[in-house]
Amino acid sequence: MDATPSRSLSERNTIRFVLDGEVIELRQVDPTLTVLTYLRETLRRTGTKEGCAEGNCGACTVVLADLRNQRVRFRAINACIQFVPTLDGKALITVESLRAPDGRLHPVQQAMVEAHASQCGFCTPGIVMSLFALYKSESPPSRQRLNDVLAGNLCRCTGYRPIIEAAAMMYQKGSETTDAALPWMHQAFSDADEVGAGERELVEQLNTLDRRTSLAIHGERHFIAPTTVDELAVLVHRAPGAHLLAGGTDVGLWVTKQHQDLEAIIYLGEIEALRRVNVTDQDIDVGAAVTLTEVYQTLTHYYPELDELLRRFASPPIRNVATLGGNIANGSPIGDSMPALIVLGARLILRHGDQRREIALEDFYLGYRHTALAPGEFIERIRIPIHVADHHVRAYKIAKRFDQDISAVCGAYHLTLEGNVVSHLRICYGGMAATPLRAYQCEQALIGNAWTEASVTAAMTRLDGDYTPLTDMRASEAYRRLVAKNLLRRFFLDTYTPASS
Repeated sequence: MDATPSRSLSERNTIRFVLDGEVIELRQVDPTLTVLTYLRETLRRTGTKEGCAEGNCGACTVVLADLRNQRVRFRAINACIQFVPTLDGKALITVESLRAPDGRLHPVQQAMVEAHASQCGFCTPGIVMSLFALYKSESPPSRQRLNDVLAGNLCRCTGYRPIIEAAAMMYQKGSETTDAALPWMHQAFSDADEVGAGERELVEQLNTLDRRTSLAIHGERHFIAPTTVDELAVLVHRAPGAHLLAGGTDVGLWVTKQHQDLEAIIYLGEIEALRRVNVTDQDIDVGAAVTLTEVYQTLTHYYPELDELLRRFASPPIRNVATLGGNIANGSPIGDSMPALIVLGARLILRHGDQRREIALEDFYLGYRHTALAPGEFIERIRIPIHVADHHVRAYKIAKRFDQDISAVCGAYHLTLEGNVVSHLRICYGGMAATPLRAYQCEQALIGNAWTEASVTAAMTRLDGDYTPLTDMRASEAYRRLVAKNLLRRFFLDTYTPASS
């Protein structure tokens, strides 16, 4: 077996997507060509900028529109790490798309002008596109929500006050103007079930794009996008050396930063079964290709205590395409999802051909970026238990910046008390070892004992036996040891009530 997926009679080799009301068809495309490079060098749409080339600064932000239950979903994404074949079946919207044929600005652009929210202008197109996605997806939001939406767009010139003012102003501007050529472009989000007349045209156009057969590009490099899990299982079994692509927020950097030549890619994004979240009385069952944005919406419904941690994970354009399955399979020791999922008792459904096996997430990591996946095996689903009994869940992230930063230490905790006695406790830290790792010694020091400051203080010393942290550019070994202990104390202070003592 090698890294080359086999051909199928049901394959098609043409990428089709909508751009400014026109269906674009591409053949013989390099599967690792980024959307940013295609826009700037082929279409000469230079409004989309290249800054960091790793999905960090937001200068390259564009918007993807696709169908969900016959409604259009608008998502801000980073064009610099998105591969062109993943545009198939969607609509691409760039900053050039927003301006009307007669030269009038879109309400978002007009608001940016009137609020004096642009100075050097390099980052402005990306900011406009992030705000456009918000404009099309949500009613006027809170200041906190605006801050979160713009967390993926770094501006060094005007500061954020005028940008926030523009964001608040854009809805008013939308009520004052329209564009006869693309009326849906100017329609702000509405909670109404009825799709606007202009948007109906976009829905019809997206429905004409063939998504029933697998997209396959064969040449110097191979790209195939199966449409069923069974087809995926066959492909991975036959070509275990192929790279599995979901959101591409990590794989994209292999191309833009490491300049790797990816010979064969199998894309999971067209498999509907892997994009579903099913909730039962016992657990949240998540397909491996569900985006972090969608997973986190469900997860915070059942565990609202995790909201800040999940909002601080990467940025909205990253979370809009990054998947939970990819985040897990990546095996990074600093993946902020992992400590929280491990303390909740998450389990993975792994598939190899027709065979499935279930494994606890905490047993999945064998070493630095080394997982329990066998050749030809992949993550199919993630099951996160719903704990209905009285319990306490917390997760804390310590980093140099509040938004868009890698954790120095990420601690997660899941506690159940009987009276004031610890009956169940799981503690997990990320950033402290080669993998996200539970603090078994510390847990055992507390289980069966009273939940008091004295018992917690005594158990804090056991963390030194659980971890041997490294020293790197983010933090020293001594700092990580101290922070891990102090986060456990913080968890105690957040959950202790004198009535329980």
